[in-house]
Amino acid sequence: MDYFKESLILHQRLKGKLRVTPKIDVRSTEELSLVYSPGVAEPCRAIAANPESVYDYTIKCNTVAIVSDGSAVLGLGNIGARAAIPVMEGKALLFKRFANIDAFPICIDSQDTDKIVETVRLIAPVFGGINLEDIAAPRSFEVEERLQDLGIPVFHDDQHGTAIVVLAALINAVKVVGKRLEDLKVVINGSGAAGIAIAKLLRCVGFDNVDACVPVKDIILCDSKGIISSKREDLNSSKRNALSYSNSEDVSGTLKDALVGADVFIGVSMANLLTKEDVRTMAEDPIILALANPVPEIMPDEAYAGGAAIVGTGRSDLPNQVNNVLGFPGIFRGALDARAKRITPAMKLAAAIAIADHLKEPRKDYIIPATLDEAVAWKVAHAVRDAALKE
Repeated sequence: MDYFKESLILHQRLKGKLRVTPKIDVRSTEELSLVYSPGVAEPCRAIAANPESVYDYTIKCNTVAIVSDGSAVLGLGNIGARAAIPVMEGKALLFKRFANIDAFPICIDSQDTDKIVETVRLIAPVFGGINLEDIAAPRSFEVEERLQDLGIPVFHDDQHGTAIVVLAALINAVKVVGKRLEDLKVVINGSGAAGIAIAKLLRCVGFDNVDACVPVKDIILCDSKGIISSKREDLNSSKRNALSYSNSEDVSGTLKDALVGADVFIGVSMANLLTKEDVRTMAEDPIILALANPVPEIMPDEAYAGGAAIVGTGRSDLPNQVNNVLGFPGIFRGALDARAKRITPAMKLAAAIAIADHLKEPRKDYIIPATLDEAVAWKVAHAVRDAALKE
């Protein structure tokens, strides 16, 4: 099937993938008087008297805004707010499908950080959570950080959703190959939103209780110019800050240099960067998570030819699909159910462990649950809710 062609036909036929459906079918004067004037005045008065009761009387208890400025959509780049709508609609559909959350696409026609932050603050009363999506780094870091005082969870899924699912995949991958997380040397290619978040989670950055998280031994971050090291003078603030938890020996060089002796390669960058010869320079039984879409940094057959023990990609037509849909529906379900004000490192770790534990017997071609496994989101939701309530 030509997915691009068929998807265009489907979207044109549907005219969008979402609709608003009422929970009550108003057919009588009495029903009209309850849902609107005069009866609706009473819940309004109740909320005015007790603002927290908005969760009891409105959709706020089960709604998430999916906010994007269209600056980093899929692998398409900066295509703008209008062109981002189909992706945000798709995300909303998945929220409903897997966690029964009513999510709405909010595509902001500005890439000014102040305006994005102000817009989210102004619309926040309606929503129980904010899912930031497809906002380019480093703006995505600032937007998320400045909204953490909003009183509802604000979560950039391209960062943390990706990191959570990657950690889940690694937890099971090391079981299969007989290694330990704390012994791993990891190379991450791509130092934008996803790469930085993966590095932080794998190194347990931000955890108050260090015993709750097991950090990998070391991480080397790379971008299009090579290894992130202190010797480079072209680093932005997020890349320079990353040196506090990565590249402990402060090595320099290219991606190929970084791979020598590495146990794990994680790609969140661009297609066809690696060859089987590169994989051969890695440690014994290397783990390859090549997540560039639609074409990964290396195809599985090429990676296996180079000696890879396990290969995962972001594609649904290949084994071991590392996809955010395993994370975000359950994460927000759990956060909403706990009425959490933030999504904390402990909640992220709980989500990753829940995803990994869903597979009782992981194997080489099955280190991560199937993306259409409906039970995963609810298992994640329970784990996240429990972690939030414990905190």
